[in-house]
Amino acid sequence: MYEKDGEKYFVVDEHMHYWDASPENRNKYGEGFINCFYDYHRNLSPEEWVWPKEKFDKPSEEDLMRDLFEEGHVDKAIFAPTHLMDFYPDHGFNTVERNGELARKYPDKFILNGSWDPRYEEKGLEAFERQVEEWGVKGVKLYTAEWKGDSKGWKLSDPWAYRYFEKSVELGIKNVQVHKGPTIWPLNRDSFDVADVDEAASSFPELNFIVEHVGLPRLEDFCWIATQEPNVYGGLAVAMPFMHTRPRYFAKIIGELLYWIGEDRIMFGSDYAIWSPKWLVEGFVDFQMPEGAEFGEYAELTPDIKRKILGLNAASIYGIEVPEELQMATADQGTGFDVAEKPAADR
Repeated sequence: MYEKDGEKYFVVDEHMHYWDASPENRNKYGEGFINCFYDYHRNLSPEEWVWPKEKFDKPSEEDLMRDLFEEGHVDKAIFAPTHLMDFYPDHGFNTVERNGELARKYPDKFILNGSWDPRYEEKGLEAFERQVEEWGVKGVKLYTAEWKGDSKGWKLSDPWAYRYFEKSVELGIKNVQVHKGPTIWPLNRDSFDVADVDEAASSFPELNFIVEHVGLPRLEDFCWIATQEPNVYGGLAVAMPFMHTRPRYFAKIIGELLYWIGEDRIMFGSDYAIWSPKWLVEGFVDFQMPEGAEFGEYAELTPDIKRKILGLNAASIYGIEVPEELQMATADQGTGFDVAEKPAADR
């Protein structure tokens, strides 16, 4: 919980990781991958929040618990696994099992999401079912640009992906995190394209598609898709740090999102351990739209809008209990573009 100027904010970090990118667990691709992450960390963080590379490669349990919960204002965190076995061949980068052990140790702090890859076909479906049974995952994180042998990625619209979506519905998994953001070396940029979100979201209206990183650098494409699909949400991980380095750019990102999809479908994510939530939460609470004609068409960032983005929206779709004193006084709908409010059958 964070409090500033008499306003209280329930904070859900809906996109964070517990990775192991240590030298003994990575090959040349894994080294390049984590170095690319570290460049984002160094270039977009305030100087006082830049970590030594050794800590960044493999944050400890103590690091994570302090950075998120003791200092970072986070009330509940949602694990977003990314296996990357082709890059981290010993035991993966950020696996369901590694995350799950921590979630079992601190059940009041974490929600565990699982993962699947349609390229494993029938065996993968069986493994996913076991994953849900063993770990009790509440959602899935999908990484469409992950390498697997000769394959350099897949699409949400692939026939086998549809089999996995059907299995997710069958198992009661409703929340689907999809990485659709900046590329990371050596992954292919086009494998993160947002276009396949449109077909999948239309075909599975019972699922919530949380597009992580709001499609950057394809923000406009994301907004046009999300305003047509009421089950598509925007996760702000990666976008948030631009408050520090390019605040006017961040203002345009959040302004466009509020215009197109409204305040009820935008969610805070720190992308830990790339960034620490403390400075992101505090910076967002302080952030106001810049002055100038180019920003005059954007909505004001009120404390209530910030409350929704920082935690209440994620709490709603994940069924997280929010203390009464941190809930909204009203349940007004967001002010997104009108078509987003129309049932799919009416469009």
